Amino acid sequence: MADAKTKFESFREWIVEHKLRTVGCLWLSGITGSIAYNWTQPNMKTSVKIIHARLHAQALTLAALAGAAVVEYYDHKSGTEG
Repeated sequence: MADAKTKFESFREWIVEHKLRTVGCLWLSGITGSIAYNWTQPNMKTSVKIIHARLHAQALTLAALAGAAVVEYYDHKSGTEG
């Protein structure tokens, strides 16, 4: 059980240290997943599929940035260096 906490803490520290890289990877996976999903919809034009994928990825990125801001705020408030 202590080993899982250590892995979680090291994962958390990596995310805190590489916030922008994490958000970028989340954006890339979001747009890739959304394009893959939208491509299964036969009734849409290609331009609409791409626009929907961009909007989904943008919403996911905004949520990730908000989450990173909350983590940064609480780390700063508690005095944790990250």
